[in-house]
Amino acid sequence: MSGSESEPTVETQVVFRGRIMNVRVDKVQLPSGRVTTREIAEHGNSVCIVPLDGQGNVVLVRQYRKPANDVLLEVPAGGINHGEVSEETVLRELQEETGFTAGKLRHLSSFWVSPGWCTEYMHAYLATELTPSKLEADDDENITVVSLPLNHVPKLIASGEIQDAKSIAALLLAMQVQGT
Repeated sequence: MSGSESEPTVETQVVFRGRIMNVRVDKVQLPSGRVTTREIAEHGNSVCIVPLDGQGNVVLVRQYRKPANDVLLEVPAGGINHGEVSEETVLRELQEETGFTAGKLRHLSSFWVSPGWCTEYMHAYLATELTPSKLEADDDENITVVSLPLNHVPKLIASGEIQDAKSIAALLLAMQVQGT
């Protein structure tokens, strides 16, 4: 992107440094010449996974999400550690959150999580040929594993049982790939 579409940064200030994200305020110049501010959450890239077993069931996780103040049904997901490639993250997160590993991974798509205010870029994968393989879960997560038929997903999205954007996008992409 260049020219009249860009917003050059005039000044930047980090106002918060946290464990999983930083927040900065950028003063930017608009194409009109006007200067305004952008509040940006700096968050590392991540992955989300649609684990599909040999019987056509998708393995999801149910966990409480404080910002939503609710328990959500989601695809497994997690941050890419420094030096890791996304496929390594997929297998690690799959093992930590579901107790499975995958014999086969297929990249479905990559997308900005919330480009209006966050730098997080997510890679979605389909994981198949699942076999049991447990890694110790992160100590700040309380997850319940749920397995259900992939063809039930549209009803769960329509009813609001599945509400988060990454899960909806990844599940619909996986269903398209699977011809479901």
